[in-house]
Amino acid sequence: MANKTNTIQELNLADSFLFGKVMSDTEICRRVLEKILNVPIKKVDFPITRKTTDIAPDSGDIRLDACIHDEQETIYSVEVLCCKDEELLKKARYFQCNIDSDIILSGKRCTKLKKSYIIFICTFDPFSDGRHIYTFENRCLEDLSLALGDETTEIFLSTKGEKDDVDDEIKDFLAYIENSTDACAQQTSSPLVRAIHKRVTEIKLDKDMELRYMTLLQRQGGI
Repeated sequence: MANKTNTIQELNLADSFLFGKVMSDTEICRRVLEKILNVPIKKVDFPITRKTTDIAPDSGDIRLDACIHDEQETIYSVEVLCCKDEELLKKARYFQCNIDSDIILSGKRCTKLKKSYIIFICTFDPFSDGRHIYTFENRCLEDLSLALGDETTEIFLSTKGEKDDVDDEIKDFLAYIENSTDACAQQTSSPLVRAIHKRVTEIKLDKDMELRYMTLLQRQGGI
């Protein structure tokens, strides 16, 4: 769990439990992806079940928190991270491998591999360059204008960004990740953040969700 709290009411969106529940709302998920990627997305769904895999006995869970398809069959893997992890970059590679292997193992040819995005939303700066967003794709080192064209992209968002490299709505969204409060939502003019906060409030008032969270805490020894 990202935050060691004893009640669901104390959670910020940086907590993987709350983040997962909010992003399971297909409309909010669509709008978040659309905003991050700055491309129109008509519809998303969740045809791929969440995966949890240990790559080493002491490594902790390697998660694909949300594997999402859009109407063009682009695949998105989205995860929120609160602790800087020396394995982060290898996790991005591992996640990509999992997405591709699902298609190949089903008997399809490599030409059937889908366009994919691995997205990490971090409450730290993964590359210490003060950016809110870092986007990576495979390019030729001798000619950076020459892209490999394998249709894979890794994106790292940072709540600790300082540069003026994204618009105000992305900045407000990233601020809300760590401060998912009424006050934060009231201060923003972002329709996206307000829609997210509405869903966060509904989840926190849902007694069934509270029970699920408490059960998860018990399993993890948090209470």
